[in-house]
Amino acid sequence: MLETVKETYADLLGELLRLWRRFQLYLGREGQAFVRWLVIALVVGCVVGPAGAAFHHAVEWATRTRLAHPWLLFCLPLAGLVIVGLYQLFDMSDDAGTDGVLESAREPRYLRLTMVPLIFIATTLTHLCGGSAGREGAALQIGGGLSAAVGRFIKLDEQDERIATMTGMAAGFSALFGTPLAASVFAMEVESVGMMQYSAIVPCFVSSMLSNLIARRLGCPGTRFLVHGGAVVSPDSMAKLIVLGALCGMLANLFCRSMHGFRMLYQRCCGRRWTRVLAGGVLVIVLTLLFGTDYNGAGMNIIAQALEGRAAPWSFVLKILFTGATLAAGYKGGEIVPSFFVGAAFGCLIGPSLGLSASFSAAVGMVSVFCGVTNSPLTSILLGYELFSGVSVAPLALAVAVSYMLSGYTGLYHEQKIVYSKTKTVLIDKTGHEEYFGRERRGEFAPSPRHR
Repeated sequence: MLETVKETYADLLGELLRLWRRFQLYLGREGQAFVRWLVIALVVGCVVGPAGAAFHHAVEWATRTRLAHPWLLFCLPLAGLVIVGLYQLFDMSDDAGTDGVLESAREPRYLRLTMVPLIFIATTLTHLCGGSAGREGAALQIGGGLSAAVGRFIKLDEQDERIATMTGMAAGFSALFGTPLAASVFAMEVESVGMMQYSAIVPCFVSSMLSNLIARRLGCPGTRFLVHGGAVVSPDSMAKLIVLGALCGMLANLFCRSMHGFRMLYQRCCGRRWTRVLAGGVLVIVLTLLFGTDYNGAGMNIIAQALEGRAAPWSFVLKILFTGATLAAGYKGGEIVPSFFVGAAFGCLIGPSLGLSASFSAAVGMVSVFCGVTNSPLTSILLGYELFSGVSVAPLALAVAVSYMLSGYTGLYHEQKIVYSKTKTVLIDKTGHEEYFGRERRGEFAPSPRHR
C-alpha cells in the first residue's frame, strides 16, 4: 500500500514538472521572469503588509500613551540606553539602518533579519518617550529586512536580491503611509539619483499595492490631507512657485546639513554611543521644556494644522533642532515625516507673502522639501498627487523640479549615490559630489578620469 502511494505521488510530481517545463517554453524568458517576480512580490506584500500595520499601531499606541502621560518625556535618556544596549547585544552598528538598506539595493550586502524587530522596538521607544522622529525610515528597514530574508530563503542570486530589497522597501513605505504609487517609484529612484531601476517595476508595484491593501484591512488608514485653494498654470503663478520651490530647495539643503552637523557634534563631544544618547535625551528634554511638546514625535497634527493655514512662525526651525538632537544622538525613527513638518510649516509661513494660499503653499513646501532631502523628484510629484487628491499637480510639480535642482548634492542618506549631475548630462560618483560641485561652479564640466 505504501509503495503504491509513493509511486502515485512520484507520478503526480513528474507530471507537474513536465507541465511546468511546457509552461516555461510557452512563456519564454520574459514570461518566466514575470511569473517569478509576480509570485515573489505577492509573498513580500503578504509578509510586509501585516508587519507595517503592526508597526503603525505600535507607534500610534506610543504617541497616545506619551500624550496621556507627559512624564514619559523624562524617560527618554533611559530609552536611549535601552536602544543602545539592544543594538550592541545583537552586534548591530549605527550604519545598519536605512543607509544599509539602500546599499543592499545597489550592491551585495547582507541584511540581517534581526534588524526588523530592533528597529520596530527602538522606534516605538523613541516615540513613546518624546523623541522627534518619523516612521517611514523604519518602515523601509522593516520592508527591506523582511524581503531580504525572503530572498535568502528562496536562494535568489545577488542581482535578484537587490530587486527583492527594493520590493520590500516599496511594500513597507506603502503599508505605513498609504501611497502605493509614490512608494513604488521611491524604491526604484532613491538609491541611485538620476538612474531608475526599471527591472524592479513589476515587483515594486505589485508588493506596494498588496501591502497597502492588507494594511488598510488591518486598520492602518492611509494618509490624506485636504488642501484649501490651489493654483492654475499662469505666468504669475509660475513665477511665484519658482520662488517658493527655490526657497524650499535651500531649506532642504539646510535641513540635511543640520542633520549631518548634529552627528558630527555628537561624535566630537560624546565619543561613545551611550554618552551620545544620554546627551541627546537631555537636550530634547530641555528643548521641550523651553518650546513645548509640539515638536516631539512625528508631528502629524502640526502638519495638518499647517495645511489648514495655522502653522506657528519659526516652527520649522524648531523641528529641525528637535529632530537633529534626537536622531543624531542614536534614537531611531526616520527623517521623512520631520521633513514634511519642516516643509509644510515653511510653506504656510512664506506662501501668503508670495500671493499664494497658505494651505496650498504648505502642500507645495511639504513635497518640495521632501524632494530636496531625498533627491527624488518623481516620487515627490506622485506623493503630492496621492496625498492631496490630485489638487494642482502641475504647479506643484514645477516647485518640486526647482527644489530638486537647487537643493545641491546633499541628502539624508549617506549611501545614496548621485549618478548624474543635476545641471549637466555628466556622470559623477558619490565620493566626488562636493569636488564636482566646486568644479561645476567654476565652469569645468568635464569629469575627471575617476568620475568616468
